[in-house]
Amino acid sequence: MTTLATTAHRDFQLGDLGEYPVIASDIIYQGAAVGLVDGTGHARPLATGDRFAGFCVDPANNSAGAAAAINVKVRRRGSIQLSVTGAVITDVGQPVYATDDNAFGFTPVAGTFIGLVSQYVSAGVVIVDYAPEIRDPWAGYTVREALAGTKLFDAQDCGKLFCCTEAADADALTLPAVADGFSGAVILYVGPFGGAAITIAPNAADMILGPDITGANDKDLILTKATARRGDFVKLGNSDADGYHITELRGTWAREG
Repeated sequence: MTTLATTAHRDFQLGDLGEYPVIASDIIYQGAAVGLVDGTGHARPLATGDRFAGFCVDPANNSAGAAAAINVKVRRRGSIQLSVTGAVITDVGQPVYATDDNAFGFTPVAGTFIGLVSQYVSAGVVIVDYAPEIRDPWAGYTVREALAGTKLFDAQDCGKLFCCTEAADADALTLPAVADGFSGAVILYVGPFGGAAITIAPNAADMILGPDITGANDKDLILTKATARRGDFVKLGNSDADGYHITELRGTWAREG
């Protein structure tokens, strides 16, 4: 270990601002969400798969320059008003994702996490808090899939995050027999408040077992439509001879009567 023997003059960042080198042949406009390319670390107008770096505060025109010829100045944390697809008054606290530098929504599928809704402004417009220390609640799930209808799960779906929108209430997400190798996944509702009843159907000879849910063969697990809110979910864990087990859930889920 080496300790200081004299004064060390450090360079400190000013407030919440930072700078990143820009990719070649591109322009980042003021107000754009800025992404960092995984393979190079260069900044660009955010694209799917990038790491979010903040919002551009001064235009950075590198349209005729090589990579890293100029830097872009960003605000790395703060609160910002954004148009977010489908935003309603009940969405305070919800995570927000970007699919490009000016397109924001609530589904984690093909999106980069930006921050959390802190205030509702009007239909489709909210205040989003963002900062490096605010983490994506679904960051642990790298394989994500959108669902808007029926689905029969199989062994290749193990460990996935399934993001469900306003499927018809009768559409069922069907679990295979426990012997077929499906060991569980996460079913996440990403639609608006009261938008849909998500129905998870076990095999006829299996149960879905969980907190305050009485086990019975061939009985569906249903997210109650009247109180369904964006972010409600159920995690289905490893199965045994009786069926599937709920390891975690949010929202009002009930067994089919």
